Amino acid sequence: MRKELSAWILQSLGWRVVKPDTLPRQYVIAVVPHTSNWDFPLGLLTRNAMGEDIKFVGKASLFRWPIGGLFRWLGGYPVDRSQRNNYTEAVADIFRREPDFRLAIAPEGTRSKVDKLKTGFYYIAKAAG
Repeated sequence: MRKELSAWILQSLGWRVVKPDTLPRQYVIAVVPHTSNWDFPLGLLTRNAMGEDIKFVGKASLFRWPIGGLFRWLGGYPVDRSQRNNYTEAVADIFRREPDFRLAIAPEGTRSKVDKLKTGFYYIAKAAG
């Protein structure tokens, strides 16, 4: 029911979700451009409409009390953005440990307009195979 309801809501908003017939067990979805707070609820709806268990990452401050538990329950992983290389390697380690890990990530690392993407998502995707 959640899948159908999410697809209906997205369709009502003018969106259409197209899912490939087959997907690898692990993958990275680059969500570009990430310029609005609406990206998150639309992403959750898309994930539900696809019927996929796609995780996401967010700045560590989002995972503190009182809403941190909710973000974790929704599939979130906190990120310490001050430790860029450690973050990239930590996410790559998750891909190595979990054979069915799927991740949506905003390569800009911010909702602000940027001239170029950060490169961490590339190295994470490369580690995922």
